[in-house]
Amino acid sequence: MDRRSFLMSAGGAGLAGLAGGAGFLHWLEITPKVSHPGRVEGHVLRDRTQLPPPAEVIDTDVAILGSGIAGLSAAWKLDRLGRRDFLLFDGPEAFGNAAGSGFGEFACPTGAHYLPLPGPESAHVREMLLDLGVIRRDAMAARPYYDERYILHGPGERLLLDGRWHDGLLPVEGASADELAQQRRFFAHMERLRRQAGADGRRGFVFPSVLSSNDAAFAELDRLSFAQWLEREGYRAPGLRWYLDYCCRDDYGAAADRVSAWAGVHYFAGRWGEAANADENALLTWPGGLAPLAEALAARAAGRRRAGTAASVRVKDGRAEALCFTLEGGKPRSFLVRARRMVCAMPLFVAARVVEGIGELGFDAGSHLPAYAPWMVSNFLMRDFPRELGEAPLSWDNVVHGGQGLGYVVSTHQDLRVRPPAKTVFTAYMALSQRTPRDARRWLQEAGAEELLALASADLKQAYGWTLAPCVERVDITVRAHAMAIPQPGFRANAGLRALREADGPLLFAHGDLSGFSVFEEAAWWGCVAAQRAAMG
Repeated sequence: MDRRSFLMSAGGAGLAGLAGGAGFLHWLEITPKVSHPGRVEGHVLRDRTQLPPPAEVIDTDVAILGSGIAGLSAAWKLDRLGRRDFLLFDGPEAFGNAAGSGFGEFACPTGAHYLPLPGPESAHVREMLLDLGVIRRDAMAARPYYDERYILHGPGERLLLDGRWHDGLLPVEGASADELAQQRRFFAHMERLRRQAGADGRRGFVFPSVLSSNDAAFAELDRLSFAQWLEREGYRAPGLRWYLDYCCRDDYGAAADRVSAWAGVHYFAGRWGEAANADENALLTWPGGLAPLAEALAARAAGRRRAGTAASVRVKDGRAEALCFTLEGGKPRSFLVRARRMVCAMPLFVAARVVEGIGELGFDAGSHLPAYAPWMVSNFLMRDFPRELGEAPLSWDNVVHGGQGLGYVVSTHQDLRVRPPAKTVFTAYMALSQRTPRDARRWLQEAGAEELLALASADLKQAYGWTLAPCVERVDITVRAHAMAIPQPGFRANAGLRALREADGPLLFAHGDLSGFSVFEEAAWWGCVAAQRAAMG
């Protein structure tokens, strides 16, 4: 099963048997580089009284605070609207969850690593991709034509189960007749929901999610967890349940018992991406993950992008102002930004701390702030490719059934068939969903580099045993303690999120958190909406 399409295929396998070889791994020669984006800036925010007085005052028509996908989209949209009197401030990490890194010529992601083909409701994403050259023509047609360099080539996915690799991620080989019947019934169910519209004429599940139907029949799903809904509908087959739980951890950072049933269904029923030159629901990917896309968006704001993190934001005399700072030699330097409109393109757990009077806008941090899933993104520079089992070739996405992590992607995947490189980068993703978010953050804060490396390499050790260590040249680990908002049951009815989505004064808000979960289409939507509001009046 290709987890992001409805095409059934023979596949499914993972590993329990090779784990014994992991005991022979020696990492003593590897000291990973561990990065905690935003940690130092966070310490400054906790003690803002230590900030020096502002050294300068910067006036602009529109200020955008944060350069993740929402902030970049706001800057891109303002530029498209011909409104160029704006400044984009990076925040604690340029590009946020779309950031990337590299080892010399080898680019790799430190955040998100793919973008599904946008469906018809995601016209804002299609317009953006056309402008950036990713879509070559017919952007608003049913099936746009994409630049093939960015379409994921096969083999796309494989699963390690019972000591063997299998194509696809859904365990089907050797499955019982009942398991296979439940799998078929589930995906047929998702296909019906994918096409179903509510009484308001909207499809039930689309991107951006705010354009989904508000029909009560769909809203009812948000009162249950995905696990409860699956149980109610009779989806109990262990292979299917493992796969669906994996999908929730992969996209939402939490298991199915903590994710809203609406979000669980939306994962499958919300995609409608087609292309003239790719399979339905294909993926767009780059060696650096989404960083090249973020860099291309940032280029549209050339000359209007600045370093700086907001420490406090307020409305004064009908205009917005933000006390911002940069770190120079480890010490903060402050400056004041004043604007007619200010786009707070930052995660809500940050906005709740820095935006003065946010409660007066209808947002109460105590009851409206979502839970955040901690993640690790670990890049292994490989001096050589480790020995592979023979059943299925190395793929772009490689997942270990029952593994601690979410598998690993191969940065040089697009080159494997044409010009196999001598080196590569394996990027391992880990959502610490086995712990509560608070306990996971505490562990990440206290864990040493060796402990982080042991967890980051868990899936790779299972996949390659003793053959892995000799191939590893360097490891960089990025810790994201608040990586993404978890769409827990009830998130669709969150009144505080709705209030910030509707804010239309000197302060505007733009972030994927406004939708309750973190994906490109959602963040880009709120960035574009904020830009359109900022351009008015």
